[in-house]
Amino acid sequence: MTRRPLLNTMWSWLTGRAGSPRTEPPHHSPNALYELKDHRSYRDSSDGTRAVGLSGERMRRYARHLEQNHDLAKGALDRLVQFVIGPTGIGIEPLPKTPDGEIHTDFQAALLEAWRDWSQWPEVTWELDWIAVQRLLGRAWLRDGEALTQLLVGPHPTLDHGTRVPFSLELLEADFLPLSENDPARNLIQGVQRNAWGRPILYWLYKHHPGGVLPRDLSLKPVPAERLLHLKLIERLGQVRGVSVFASTLQRLNDVHEYETSERIAARIAANITGALRTDIPEHYTPDPGPDGQPVPRDLSLHPGMILDNLRPGETLDFYDPKRPNGTLEPFRNGQLRAVSAGVGLSSSSLMRCYDGTYSAQRQELVESGGHYQMLSRLFIGQFVRPVWQTFVRIALQSGVVARPADLDARRLDDAEFQPPTLPWIDPQKEANAQALRLEHYLASPQQLIRERGGNPVEILNQWQKWHALLQQRGLPAATPRTPALLPDPPENAS
Repeated sequence: MTRRPLLNTMWSWLTGRAGSPRTEPPHHSPNALYELKDHRSYRDSSDGTRAVGLSGERMRRYARHLEQNHDLAKGALDRLVQFVIGPTGIGIEPLPKTPDGEIHTDFQAALLEAWRDWSQWPEVTWELDWIAVQRLLGRAWLRDGEALTQLLVGPHPTLDHGTRVPFSLELLEADFLPLSENDPARNLIQGVQRNAWGRPILYWLYKHHPGGVLPRDLSLKPVPAERLLHLKLIERLGQVRGVSVFASTLQRLNDVHEYETSERIAARIAANITGALRTDIPEHYTPDPGPDGQPVPRDLSLHPGMILDNLRPGETLDFYDPKRPNGTLEPFRNGQLRAVSAGVGLSSSSLMRCYDGTYSAQRQELVESGGHYQMLSRLFIGQFVRPVWQTFVRIALQSGVVARPADLDARRLDDAEFQPPTLPWIDPQKEANAQALRLEHYLASPQQLIRERGGNPVEILNQWQKWHALLQQRGLPAATPRTPALLPDPPENAS
């Protein structure tokens, strides 16, 4: 084969155009093939929606496969849910205001009381409370790139809400919204029907999960956009469907998984290989005769502590050294996981479960990764938690479960503070000193610091008030919190 046909074949393979009319690469540089391969993605002019349509479903399936079969992928997802959603979910502090801007405490208390009742049975199956709803929905949102929630309000013939406020959530996986459902005449793209400005007006959903255990009706039903919350992770403007948080790291995670599997198999094989019998006089090797005169194979099996005393003249036993387990496995694996952590947005120490390093290094990692967690938390709040809270307040008022006071600002009745999970302190003494300095110099309010730690200022004050009342009833001195002593920070390398 001449040089030019060989280059043409390589070019077809590199660009994925085998079998199509070839476009020959320029040959003015010995690195022309590498340069064109490296920059071939620049020819992609499709929008984000089309890109997801080509690979979104396969990406979603593979992300689920890794979660189920790769401990590192599952661990990464666990930590993301922990840092983005939190062990107690996103906290909600109602802040309804009066016309003069003051918090209406009576209405606030009534909303909280109704919310506590509703949060025990917020979804249609009665199997999940509000915290579990956030955890499972957030997990599906991060893993699959999107998740759906239907808002069911008011009386339904076959639905018992189970709470005083007639409002329930139906949690749906992304599979209910078909990627293949397109109709240009109706501006229907990947199951989402939009108006001329690109705003969703209808979602076309399967009536049952297309991959369910029982055969189901796979016809579609329209759901108005105001009744459906579509959580999605998007990276491009105008993108209709979301992509998994693992999208850019799926190949690397798969490679690490297969490499570790190969190393484990190699170590198991090495553990079963002992050695080989070598003799300088092959013709002298004959099996020993048995009682019947027939040759009996020699028994050279080994066991721990055995001394070989049955070797014949000229025989040696060479033990095989497979060099397994591989001493370079962990450094290589950790290097790959650091790259994965950058793509997923998870701190490398959390992914690798390695928490060594100085305070400054750990603090820097916490600051950088914490910002990404906060960004995802705010995205989850905007797409799910806030709309659910606003719908709850509206239905609570419409159903008469919560009475609307006359001195309430109608524009501020569903105002609330949403509290993402707080990251733990690395050094409590340093963190407490920093909080004390912020209070001392009026850089923060006590309410702000309490919210930053995931607490509700009103509830904490109520608890302190009740505690002081109990102390007074028993004749004990009242306890008051002390400002942390501003002690000097320990040395950087202190243990």
